[in-house]
Amino acid sequence: MTTIHHSVRRHWPLYLGGLLVALLAWSAFEAHGGTPEPGAGEHLSHGAVVLDSALLVFREGLETILVLAAVTASMVGAAQVYRRPIALGAATGFLASVATWFLAAWVLGQLGGGGLAVQAATGLLAVIVLLVVMNWFFHKVYWTGWIQNRNRHKREILSRSGVDGRRAAMWGLILLGLTSVYREGFEVVLFLQNLRLTYGAGTVLEGVALGLTLTGAVGVITFLAHKHMPYKRMLVLTGVMLGIVLIVMVGESVQEMQLAGWLPETTVALSIPGWVGLWFAVFPTVEGLVAQVLAAALVLGSYFGAEYWRIKRPRKQMAAQAAAPRGAGPQPSISAETTAS
Repeated sequence: MTTIHHSVRRHWPLYLGGLLVALLAWSAFEAHGGTPEPGAGEHLSHGAVVLDSALLVFREGLETILVLAAVTASMVGAAQVYRRPIALGAATGFLASVATWFLAAWVLGQLGGGGLAVQAATGLLAVIVLLVVMNWFFHKVYWTGWIQNRNRHKREILSRSGVDGRRAAMWGLILLGLTSVYREGFEVVLFLQNLRLTYGAGTVLEGVALGLTLTGAVGVITFLAHKHMPYKRMLVLTGVMLGIVLIVMVGESVQEMQLAGWLPETTVALSIPGWVGLWFAVFPTVEGLVAQVLAAALVLGSYFGAEYWRIKRPRKQMAAQAAAPRGAGPQPSISAETTAS
């Protein structure tokens, strides 16, 4: 019982996501009529597009706030003046992200705008990047390593001395703030282009406004009210929700590639309720269902695989080392990189 309780406490977001998937599957098999039409141009409801857009923006915004909070945490007292160039760089990074949105819209318009091939290509690219982001084996490099890189860069900048060194340090801090924000902003622009092409900029911008409002609220609490929020739980929960968005994006991308003639379309005798198609882009085609199952399996498999290699495997090695009889010779040591969790 204790093991079950510990597992639920540690992996509750995954169990919550699994329950949602099970409910969707049950709803699909129990449905009678209402199957969404795979050949239609638009599948998601207005609310689903707004919610998915908001979630993508809010998730990337949380990561930006956590990076900036980690970088500025030691800037207190006399060193608080260094927060200003970072804030200036962050604001510049936000404006650069907005400019990138318009640039991407212009470039895609020159390539054909709402053409099926362009929609399929942008959707496929967004799915590939999101799969990498959601892969837990890359989590240390993508997330923890990025924060360490930002802090190391900050220390190098602040170590400069002299008038020229201080001037260079200010410009370096501005660049640090800019890159910290623009990295996430560029990903948001990339993720949202396919939704914009399919459902229009107005609908997507509603979600962007909602996501920015939530991000701004967390930012105010963090930087102005100086309150520590449960970032880890928030990131895990939004990560699970982002996994659901991934399933939606995979279903949409497969359907767009089928309309563009890139993939065959093999329908199955499965009655899926209309609301499932409108909110989760689940359609009765073999290609779409298999792709969505594989995407979910990749994310879940990478999570449990990373948990095994980072935590369970080192524990088993330490237990075996402790149980080994004396005089049996030295056991292979466990590196700090392996045991880090």
